[in-house]
Amino acid sequence: MTTMTEASVREFKMPDVGEGLTEAEILKWYVQPGDTVTDGQTVCEVETAKAAVELPIPYDGVVRELRFPEGATVDVGTAIITVDVGGAGTAAEAPAAPAARPAAPAEATGAKEADEAKPAGSGRQPVLVGYGVAASSTRRRPRKGAGVPRQEPPAPAQALQAELNGHGAAGAAATARPLAKPPVRKLAKDLGVDLAAVTPTGPDGVITREDVHAAAAPPVPAAAQPAPAAPVAASAAAPEPAASYDGARETRVPVKGVRKATAAAMVGSAFTAPHVTEFVTVDVTRTMRLVEELKGDKEFAGLRVNPLLLVAKALLLAIRRNPEVNASWDEANQEIVQKHYVNLGIAAATPRGLIVPNIKDAGTLTLPELARALGELVATAREGRTTPAAMQGGTVTITNVGVFGVDTGTPILNPGESAILAMGAIRLQPWVHKGKVKPRQVTTLALSFDHRLVDGELGSKVLADVAAVLEQPKRLMTWA
Repeated sequence: MTTMTEASVREFKMPDVGEGLTEAEILKWYVQPGDTVTDGQTVCEVETAKAAVELPIPYDGVVRELRFPEGATVDVGTAIITVDVGGAGTAAEAPAAPAARPAAPAEATGAKEADEAKPAGSGRQPVLVGYGVAASSTRRRPRKGAGVPRQEPPAPAQALQAELNGHGAAGAAATARPLAKPPVRKLAKDLGVDLAAVTPTGPDGVITREDVHAAAAPPVPAAAQPAPAAPVAASAAAPEPAASYDGARETRVPVKGVRKATAAAMVGSAFTAPHVTEFVTVDVTRTMRLVEELKGDKEFAGLRVNPLLLVAKALLLAIRRNPEVNASWDEANQEIVQKHYVNLGIAAATPRGLIVPNIKDAGTLTLPELARALGELVATAREGRTTPAAMQGGTVTITNVGVFGVDTGTPILNPGESAILAMGAIRLQPWVHKGKVKPRQVTTLALSFDHRLVDGELGSKVLADVAAVLEQPKRLMTWA
């Protein structure tokens, strides 16, 4: 038996995956001690306040130790995994016999589990794949069977069945991992539900969101031991029965990750920048007709054309006519920084909270190019693949509250931006048109701006220009 020397052990430290973030939460390990890894192989997924990121290992070897379990929040620069790069000497350290494991790194446990968690036919994303969270210092999630080595199935064809066996009551392996997609695992974590105790109803034994909600709903018997489905806050007082807290009627969700970062940013913005919000109600009947015409235009074949596209184009045109609004406030130097480019942010709701990715240099795009960029932005956000870079550097934002049937609102500025436009619901309303009351498509727009660098006149001009374009969309050509 060859003894492993410390000189052959390399430590992989938590990198700064979010440009200045100080910590990240380990969402999922794709490898276990004893697994063989190769340079560039993804070993874990971590979550910051900006995005979920897959981390590749930078060298070849055999995993010796995982320094932190799933759910732990780790400071940037702290070693999270050690790898023996010395070769066969690591075999003695592995908890499972390496001879029984497949030789190809692509069939290692981490790769297998990562592939099963993705839709069929999708390729592995090398680094950035998600949306994000970073939590408090060292909070950890419950993990069934932690510290017990995993056993690899004898053949890749039996991988799924081996995972499904872990859900059975009799003869199930204690180390089997329940099948669930990352958003479902996040939901279970927030609700305090142990996935190992959930009965799956999805295809091939996959746990769904409904399964998690069902597991969290039943009341916990008073005589029972603290159940995994109890909220996190209740589990902290496990020695005493819950006297006034009813887990069946209340749910406590930790404020962390994207929600925590958004809350902090909005509080900072609201109490730092003096907000002013102005409103305008506009007849957008002609814009809605143009939307229908563009849907049949061959230039927009395969693209999604909707009112948001023309609102975005109208705002970009208004900024071109009033470039002073596209700026930021430099408090340290007491300067107004005018931007000669427009990175247009679009507020998007995701299962992990509100994110605002932006379209780089949106002012230079044609209408079809803008439609394509909007479609890709929305699709990426829904799939949870928005990268940290896509959410940085925004200059102005649009938030579409109309999709929820809301008429308007007073949006809060994104930090570092000077203006945000809220688009309300478009409704058929009685409207005076050419001297007669007629049913017309009407909406209300709201523009919030930073009064330190955008005064009332400038803000009013921008909002009036947006409204004018939407009322008479031919101005897209005459004003361009």
